[in-house]
Amino acid sequence: MRRGAERDGRRDAAAGHDGLRRTLGFRDLVVYGLLFIAPMAPVGVYGALDAKSDGAVALVYVVATVAMAFTASSYAQMVRVAPQAGSVFTYARKGLGEAPGFVAGWMAMLDYLLIPAVAYLFSGIAMEALVPEVDRWVWTAIAVVVTTLLNLWGVRAAARVGFAVLAMEIAVLLVFVVSAVVVLVRDGAERGWLSPLTGDAGFSLAAVFSAVSIAVLSYLGFDAIASFAEEVTGGSRKVARAVLFCLALAGTLFVAQTYLVALLTPVSSAELAADPAAQGSAFYDAVDASVGTWLHDLVAVSKAIGAAFAALAGQAAAGRLLFAMARDRRLPRLLARTDSGVPRLALLLAATVTMVAAVWAAQRDDGLDHLVSVVDIGALTAFVLLHASVVGWFVVRRMDGEPDWLRHVVVPVLGTAVLVAVIAEAARSAQVVGVIWFGVGLVVLAVQWGRTREDGPGGGAGKG
Repeated sequence: MRRGAERDGRRDAAAGHDGLRRTLGFRDLVVYGLLFIAPMAPVGVYGALDAKSDGAVALVYVVATVAMAFTASSYAQMVRVAPQAGSVFTYARKGLGEAPGFVAGWMAMLDYLLIPAVAYLFSGIAMEALVPEVDRWVWTAIAVVVTTLLNLWGVRAAARVGFAVLAMEIAVLLVFVVSAVVVLVRDGAERGWLSPLTGDAGFSLAAVFSAVSIAVLSYLGFDAIASFAEEVTGGSRKVARAVLFCLALAGTLFVAQTYLVALLTPVSSAELAADPAAQGSAFYDAVDASVGTWLHDLVAVSKAIGAAFAALAGQAAAGRLLFAMARDRRLPRLLARTDSGVPRLALLLAATVTMVAAVWAAQRDDGLDHLVSVVDIGALTAFVLLHASVVGWFVVRRMDGEPDWLRHVVVPVLGTAVLVAVIAEAARSAQVVGVIWFGVGLVVLAVQWGRTREDGPGGGAGKG
């Protein structure tokens, strides 16, 4: 293994890049993870989850946090095996082989390139609501340019600015929590105090699990932490701890805010279910009715800025994925070059794709629906291959001795079952796009395999 690392190092030097630099600490990793997830991610989906779960919306996030903990655990296992950029692409290569590794990276690419586009569009929509004289596509483009410049500046500089933005988001969330508690103490709750955990008109386990299939999508992004494994001081254990800590913290924030807003909601979950048009603004409507429009505006500004910096974290992760796949000759070798420790070409490519997708969607009434419908399938499919990688490395290949059957079998199997259930519940259009993207990836893989055979053993090593 050491000889292979030395060989990779010589190959990287010959290719003309100096590699990534270790400048990030534990706090920086958590900042990137929380930025990508967004501390107030439930704001936009609260109404839909409340309606779907019969009012047990806080319980939905408790279950979703536990469900995603299986995936976080598998990340923690594999980042110790392969503490490298590329995340699930690298892990699947280690645990399953070259072809599954490429497929995992290819599917994750769909997620990493389009999730930032969704976040940029959210930012543009929020800014247009505050300054309607400027079209949303202009705000969207400005957000892409500003965050791309920060990413090109360097991962450490972006982390510093991101920490300030995250602190602002947390402060706004705390203002909401304090305001909600004051109103609840003064005026009482609109629903029963346990209803966010038990439902406001009876408990339905099926309804809760149906809503979980949507709620788990709020957590997409915590896995981006693993993409910075080669830029962390202190080794892979710090990355593993950051992944688990970020998920636990995000889950706590999600449960707390949905519990409180459910108590403030003046209509029942049945009324929300009967009026789908009211579900998107249900969080804001509850805040308006109980606290006031000033908090509504404060949350909107926070969402506008926070969404742009969620995209910053996503764009940075996408750049690292492209860098890692290019370094392993699965994408053009040019993308593996770095400048002062920053994969600038990979970042610029990711930014270009994101800019095109985000601005295109910003100019269409149905643009957001088109983007959201496809971003999740890539990540969820890659997560399934992540769980398979744990079983492949620790159980099938037994590379680390006797496996721990709980961490290396039970957890991955349960995690896979959850993900398959979520994929099955996804929109049909998203499933179709996922299948098409998967098919294109297989074609690319077949072309690469054919070229390698034509070149003969070792002949394809120098090709980009």
